[in-house]
Amino acid sequence: MSDSRAGVVARCLGSLLAPRYRTAVLFVLLAAIWGGTYPAVSVGLDAFPPILYAALRLDLGAIVLLLYVGGSEEYWRPRGTRDWAAVLSGGLLTLAGYSVLQNVGQQTVPSAIAAVLTGLIPILTVGFARVFLPEETFGRTELAGVGFGFLGLSVITQPDPTNLLSGDTVGQAVLVLAAASFALGGVLTQRADAEMPFPARTAWAMVVGAVFTHLASIASPSESVSQVQWSVTGLLGLVYLGVFVSAAGYLLYFSLLPRLGSIELNLVTYATALFGTVFSWLLFTEPVTAETLVGFGLVAAGFAILKRDELHETYRQRRSGVEAE
Repeated sequence: MSDSRAGVVARCLGSLLAPRYRTAVLFVLLAAIWGGTYPAVSVGLDAFPPILYAALRLDLGAIVLLLYVGGSEEYWRPRGTRDWAAVLSGGLLTLAGYSVLQNVGQQTVPSAIAAVLTGLIPILTVGFARVFLPEETFGRTELAGVGFGFLGLSVITQPDPTNLLSGDTVGQAVLVLAAASFALGGVLTQRADAEMPFPARTAWAMVVGAVFTHLASIASPSESVSQVQWSVTGLLGLVYLGVFVSAAGYLLYFSLLPRLGSIELNLVTYATALFGTVFSWLLFTEPVTAETLVGFGLVAAGFAILKRDELHETYRQRRSGVEAE
């Protein structure tokens, strides 16, 4: 690469990592990491019981994060009520509740239907925020943005309408509860407004989540360690979910939460669906149809509506810079 090309690349990277773009870059990175969740869960459920699988991924994530914060953070244990409120909300609801219910529900519900039901997270977040975060401003325009995103997700996944209200209604109800658990956990964590650093808070939430998920696995009459069928693909799925989705992903999630708020951040569900579609195309050669592209456009429109002020300000600043030149 020539010096001029290297300079262009360096300037582009520097621009992306500038403070005003950093949050957006981290948001996209989180969506990309979580986009591989569905394939990893699918291969893992062929080798592990669902609740135990969720527990093991949280074990792995907790170990990775505790090793990190133990050597880099002085304030690495919860010290007060707000710290514990954030740890318990994140551990019990966002991590344990969501992981267990998602794995159980995904066993019997088609992936397209599961993706749409997961897309309820931003909508449910709005409802919970109305109750627990009255200072959050969210009007008709924001609702329109969420609506566009949900519509785009539905177009991308193309669920069979006959399966939405029939088939395994119990599994679908479990997935709705999973979405509600994730949404409520994010809202309550934001409400706690803890002082504990994000890596340590995420690590302890992972420990709490792992403990309660193991207890749920032990209490389940349909699960036992003897059911595990060890395989390379199952282990690879576990490593991806534990290290990337859980440790790195939730570290990004909880660090972005105070910057974006639970309502805006949980729109990552829609961006995750975009990356999931791309991964399915790359890994399983699933075709990207015209409907998929339309869905991408609807999701992008939803984000544009929600971030209209920031986009307008960026455009204004760029125009001012051009005019100054």
